Amino acid sequence: MTKFDLSIIIVSYNTKKITIDCLKSIIKSLKKSSLKYEIIVIDNNSKDESVKAIQNLKTKSKKLELKIIGNKKNIGFGTANNQAVKFAKSDYLLFLNSDIIVLNSAIEKLYNFYKQNERLFNFLGGKLLNKNKTPQPSCGPMYTLLMVFTHLFLRGDYWGLTRYSPNKVKEVDWVSGACILTKKEYFEKLGGFDEKIFMYMEEIDLFYRAKKQGFKIFFYPEAQFIHLGSGSSGGRTYPIIQVYRGLIYFYKKHCPRLSIFLLKIMLKLKALVAINIGKITKNNYLIKTYGEAYQIVKMA
Repeated sequence: MTKFDLSIIIVSYNTKKITIDCLKSIIKSLKKSSLKYEIIVIDNNSKDESVKAIQNLKTKSKKLELKIIGNKKNIGFGTANNQAVKFAKSDYLLFLNSDIIVLNSAIEKLYNFYKQNERLFNFLGGKLLNKNKTPQPSCGPMYTLLMVFTHLFLRGDYWGLTRYSPNKVKEVDWVSGACILTKKEYFEKLGGFDEKIFMYMEEIDLFYRAKKQGFKIFFYPEAQFIHLGSGSSGGRTYPIIQVYRGLIYFYKKHCPRLSIFLLKIMLKLKALVAINIGKITKNNYLIKTYGEAYQIVKMA
C-alpha cells in the first residue's frame, strides 16, 4: 500500500464549481512540492454533477492521487469527514472545506511547521482570508457563557474578543473547521467529529474534547487560505439556525443544567431583539430567521 506524507480531506455538497476551484488550487500549490499527498473527496449526494466534474479533473490529471466517494444521501459534514479518515493512507490529515482556495505554498508551509513543532501541539490551523484577502476571524477562545454573551450582544467578533485572526503563532482553544491539520492518531483517539452534529460547531465540540485530553491547538498565520464561506449552506438563514442548534447541543452535552438554562435565555433574548428590529425595519429575513431560531430554543 502506498504511504503518503499527507491526506487532504474535502467534503462536497452541491458546490461543483468551488470544489473544482479548491482542487485546482491544491494541485497548483503542491505542483513543485516534494510532498507525497493524496486527496479524498466525499460527496454528500450532490445534485449538480459534482462527482462527474471531479472525475473529469482526475482523468485530466493522471498523476493525481484523488479518491472520490459518492454517498447516496447527505450524511452531514462531520460524518463525511470521519468516513474519509477511514480511507486515509497518511499519518497526517488536512481537513479543508470545499470553498477553500489555497494560496501559494500554504499547504506545504502548514505541513512543515507542524512536522517541525509537533511536540508542541496536536492540531494546527492556517490563516483564513476573505475573497478580497482581508483577514477572516478563524480561531478563538472556547464558547463559555461569557463568550456567548459577548458574541451575541457586544459584537464580540467585531472587537476581536470571540473570534480573531492573529498575525503571530498563537495557542488557541479552537481553529476553524475549514482548515485543520492533525495526526490521524489524535483524531481517532478523540473518536473523530461528533456525528450527531450535522453541520456547524463540529470543530468546537472536537476541540473541547481535545483540550480535556490535554491536546494543544495552535494557529499558524504564515499559511494562508482564502475561505469563501457558507459554500454549501444555502443562504444566510441556514448557518444561524445550525449555530443555534449546535450551541444547544454542545451545552447539553458538556455543561451543567444552570449553564444550559442561561444559554437558552441568551439565545431567546437575541432572537427576540432581532425579530423586533426586523419588524421595525421591515426586514423579513430577520423576522423569519430569528423566528425559527426562537422556536428551536423553545423546543430544546
